[in-house]
Amino acid sequence: MNLAYPYRFDALGHTAESADERHVRDLIEQVLFTAPGERVMRPDFGSGVAQLVFAPNSAELAGATQLLVQGALQQWLSGVIVVRAVNVEADDAVLSVTVQYLVPGNDQLQTQRFERPVGGVS
Repeated sequence: MNLAYPYRFDALGHTAESADERHVRDLIEQVLFTAPGERVMRPDFGSGVAQLVFAPNSAELAGATQLLVQGALQQWLSGVIVVRAVNVEADDAVLSVTVQYLVPGNDQLQTQRFERPVGGVS
């Protein structure tokens, strides 16, 4: 059973579940947008990418951010996905992260795009 993220109840009042593909997407989103220190029992969980959008924009920062995200995904989801590529963009008031990955046992390349407003929580 894969718990839905964010946690919620279904129409019958049971804990909502999600399909495998959606569950993997939810796990990636949690790693991307959780700041280290945000989780009490796992203070090193997350990538911290949301804080980097306030730094001056440069090619060096973009490269470092991509490595940071790829490293966090590898650290926390290495048994779930194999990361092939990461692209991070900060445009106007939106942070966009595109992740290409494989799920072990499935040779189909998946591409997911995640967006969050800069400076706010959605």
